[in-house]
Amino acid sequence: MEEVIKELINKAALRIQSKYQFEFEENEIEVFLTGDDKLGDYTSNISFGLAKKISNSPFKIAEELILLINSFPETNYYFQKVEAANGFINFFLSFKVLEQEISEVFKSGLKYGQRKIFPRKTAVIDYSSPNIAKTFGIGHLRSTIIGQSIYNLYKYLGWKVIGDNHLGDWGTQFGKLIYQIENELLKGKNQKEKKKILESLTIDKLESLYVDFHRLAKTNPQLEEEARKWFKKLEEKDREAVRIWRTCVNVSLKEFNRIYKLLNVKFDVSLGESFYEDKMKKVLEELKDKKLLKESQNALIIDFEEKLPPALVLKSDKATTYFLRDLATLKYRLEKWKPSLIIYEVGIDQTLYFEQLFEAAKMLNWTNSAKLIHLGHGLIRWPWGKFSTRKGETIHLEEVLNISISKASEIIEKTETKRNLSEKEKNIIAKKIGISAIKYNILSYHYKSDIIFDWEKILNLKGNSGPYLQYTLVRCLSVLEKAKHLKFKNSLVFNPNHLESLICRQIAIFKPTLNLIQEKNSLNLLTDYVFKLASLYNLFYQKYPILKAESKEEILFRLKLTQATSQILKIVLKILGLDILTKM
Repeated sequence: MEEVIKELINKAALRIQSKYQFEFEENEIEVFLTGDDKLGDYTSNISFGLAKKISNSPFKIAEELILLINSFPETNYYFQKVEAANGFINFFLSFKVLEQEISEVFKSGLKYGQRKIFPRKTAVIDYSSPNIAKTFGIGHLRSTIIGQSIYNLYKYLGWKVIGDNHLGDWGTQFGKLIYQIENELLKGKNQKEKKKILESLTIDKLESLYVDFHRLAKTNPQLEEEARKWFKKLEEKDREAVRIWRTCVNVSLKEFNRIYKLLNVKFDVSLGESFYEDKMKKVLEELKDKKLLKESQNALIIDFEEKLPPALVLKSDKATTYFLRDLATLKYRLEKWKPSLIIYEVGIDQTLYFEQLFEAAKMLNWTNSAKLIHLGHGLIRWPWGKFSTRKGETIHLEEVLNISISKASEIIEKTETKRNLSEKEKNIIAKKIGISAIKYNILSYHYKSDIIFDWEKILNLKGNSGPYLQYTLVRCLSVLEKAKHLKFKNSLVFNPNHLESLICRQIAIFKPTLNLIQEKNSLNLLTDYVFKLASLYNLFYQKYPILKAESKEEILFRLKLTQATSQILKIVLKILGLDILTKM
């Protein structure tokens, strides 16, 4: 529809161009979704651009454009009306277009809005990326949930998608942990005792040891040097260091996979930083060959001159850095999957780091055909500051999930529907409702914004929430189940009342909304969209009878509207990663 509107505006603008004699290109025309029913479905601000060219009033130019656009015969087919408001040109879709869109929803089913991309493009999504030996805290949740939903969105829109969990299993922090394990748990023990101790380690114990190291290092700074020595041993493949490190990795992966299963999060690839250890040498050689390295205080850096601060590639003791490993990771992804797009869903505090990484890749001429995006999410934090594993302030994700599930159970117990549910069904539904509440709460914020950790907000199961969407879908499915003997998929008389028309309009902008969400990678636009659709449908459900409408035509049309709404809800819930329920 955007192309239709651009063509109409272009035809009108060319006539105005002839009248006023100024330069104008079709690519200057922009069309947006309004987000406000009173302002139509689509809008354009082209009047302001044209008015500036001829030093005229945008309100006057808008009126001239409106007169011309409304004189074109195709306008009446596509639009109920086109009007000017405060210099903007607003387009209201015609009933004919709405009817066609509802029919397409039926025809396409749960593939409505999907696109066929040829040749098929590949996107690599880097998300979650927890650190080994640390419990899965609430701070990891945003990357995990946003990343999985971005993955789902691109896959739904026809891309080949690679979900890559880049595990933090390398670095100086492992020197700290190995030192602490060696000195606190293994010192003075024989091999049999050491093996038993390592086998008994848990993720909670590993995190506790990490916190202990930093507590002790405050009064004994020498421990930092001891940690560096142990990490150096790990890099040199020291047998004891590798054994302890591998134990930490295995214990952590077992815990992470349990949490991922609970969240219904999946990856195509899970590779730790250690995987790229043997790939850094070639990258280092390439940097040297292309004369991109400079020596600074016995270390090697990439100097971005005035663009960015320098990036440390090799430390003065010749130890490798995160930056070099990330360059090796990027090179591996580009060569293995040849993607058109790589999205890093990593905290916003890493913005400068990724600017350096992307600039280095550009200087290496790696990214001519691939777009690199850092999707930097804000923090989930205390009112007084961010979480800190070092200080032992992590809130464990599973604790949050369990409380949310418990609160969902309390709500189920207060409803009438509990009478028709077994204890097993109630537990399953509570689990799906509780986890969906957490996911939706995360996704409903713009990814850059901070979320203040607040139990009441994060566990709110009413209003604009995941459970509200789930309940709306259950309501739709219940209506359709009662009417399963009726056939309503054939063409019907299309004469919606105002509220029905609003639902149709919301459905009709689903495809351009998906395009906008992909363009901005902002899933909060999808939660806004679907909450509005669910609110409109629930208002309609409460105000108008469906199965007891006055005429058969009304019954069939309202069933068709219910079916279309349910299909959009199912698609959105799938993209957002929320469970679809048939009972609630």
